[in-house]
Amino acid sequence: MASVTSLSDSVHQRLAAALSAALPQVGSADPLLRRSDRADFQANGILALAKKEKANPRELATQVVSRVESGELIKDVEVSGPGFLNVTITDRAITETLAARYADDTGRLGVPRAERPGTTVIDYAQPNVAKEMHVGHLRSAVIGDAVKQLLEFTGESVVRRHHIGDWGTQFGMLIQYLEEHPHELDHKADEASGEEAMSNLDRLYKAARKVFDADEEFKTRARRRVVDLQAGDPQTLATWQKFVDESKIYFFSVFEKLDMEIRDADIVGESGYNDMLAETCRLLEESGVAVRSEGALCVFFDDIKGPDGNQVPLIVQKSDGGYGYAATDLSAIRDRVFNLKADSLIYVVDARQSLHFKMVFETARKAGWLNDDVKAYQLAFGTVLGKDGKPFKTREGETVRLVDLLDEAIDRASAVVREKAQDLSEEEIAERGAQVGVGAVKYADLSTSANRDYKFDLDQMVSLNGDTSVYLQYAYARIQSILRKAGEARPVAHPELELHEAERALGLHADSFAATVAEAATEYAPHKLAAYLYQLASLYTTFYDKCPVLKAETQEQIENRLFLCDITARTLQKGMDLLGIRTPERL
Repeated sequence: MASVTSLSDSVHQRLAAALSAALPQVGSADPLLRRSDRADFQANGILALAKKEKANPRELATQVVSRVESGELIKDVEVSGPGFLNVTITDRAITETLAARYADDTGRLGVPRAERPGTTVIDYAQPNVAKEMHVGHLRSAVIGDAVKQLLEFTGESVVRRHHIGDWGTQFGMLIQYLEEHPHELDHKADEASGEEAMSNLDRLYKAARKVFDADEEFKTRARRRVVDLQAGDPQTLATWQKFVDESKIYFFSVFEKLDMEIRDADIVGESGYNDMLAETCRLLEESGVAVRSEGALCVFFDDIKGPDGNQVPLIVQKSDGGYGYAATDLSAIRDRVFNLKADSLIYVVDARQSLHFKMVFETARKAGWLNDDVKAYQLAFGTVLGKDGKPFKTREGETVRLVDLLDEAIDRASAVVREKAQDLSEEEIAERGAQVGVGAVKYADLSTSANRDYKFDLDQMVSLNGDTSVYLQYAYARIQSILRKAGEARPVAHPELELHEAERALGLHADSFAATVAEAATEYAPHKLAAYLYQLASLYTTFYDKCPVLKAETQEQIENRLFLCDITARTLQKGMDLLGIRTPERL
């Protein structure tokens, strides 16, 4: 089915035509249409046009009104204030436009796809091998997954990349420590679950790090082991591969608990670019983008200086010949631009790494790998805070394990579901508890602008009141309950009916779903979709309170209100799905 023209776009077209007729010398003009509390829409563009043409804005507005084609779309246009236009549309137009969205059998609700999609590589969910995932890994995974879903839904060709930490000094340290302490992983590691195996690896990592920091001779041996690893020594590589494989099993179990699909083919860690590092350095040095300074290969920037006023370089290759993160990140850009043919690169990475990525992107631009046609963008996110407003830690001061956090959210949500459940089995309560708990964690993250910090408060997250996913899920489940109780009555649109004020508000908001999705995808801003869905659920609650559905006065009104219920439910479900959150049929 073709995409559906929104009410906003239809009104915009009529006003733009009237403006062009009133000011033929201007040509096309933007009426600057937006939703308004004073009417259905307000157009503010006349003021700027009148100033430009040295005309009286109210007189110009009156001329435009006289040229507006009304009829089945526009009910009334009035001049307000210094020259605003307040536009009211017909009830019929609201119902007919929603009916067209409802009739879309593709499940897209009439949302258009991009005609000429580009290719975006999105780099998100980047855990480290041999380390347990903690609360700090939550935001990259959840935000990245939602942006990926939004881009794919709007027609973009998306390549996922999970740049896991699987290379470098820490692996020389780990492998050397394990060789010198082979008993450390003796206790039935092969029989351990993914989480247990990862706990063993994490414990091993901490023990190795302690020795590495305290023993210079061990540090030397560990660094020699890094050389063996980079040179492809079979025994060293085999041990390294075991670390990677066990870690992946664990990663998949955590992402499954997060209700996210992570495919093995999309995991291309630091090691995946190892063969490109030397060439990346050669290209940068030969082009003059990077220069040798005290033996290291560096890129300097005029606007990046330290406290002493000296330029702070991006070190691509260390003086001992080793490669840093910059070499890997620059090689990844080359791969994504020239091999994957990407024209957009998105990095969902902690805001504290902003300087690093600014330097990496600028270096890639100087080298010609990024340009006006190929852009890179860091979708920087803030920190997860505890209720005290400080970085989220355990009582012992340790970083909170992501698995523990999710398990607690599921337990809390299951208690809420059990309290509300009337006819659910224990198995169904457990299933709904997982959907509600994980959804609550995701929504709390996604309803906050990515670059802001947010407080992790499970009591608030699983509340039925306020801006929570539980509130949205409950609204959806309530609609499903009404549809089940409707008996023979079916959702049918009746454009001939007059609408209650609450019906109009709900219908107008439901119609703006496509515009909201487009905005959220273009700006990589899932929080805008979350805000839209919360308002949709709130407007539905008002509609439910003021407009009896199954006890409406006529059969046509019952059918039309069931139709409004159903399109609201479909919009909630699709929107929540784009955020990676489930919508249970019963709660």
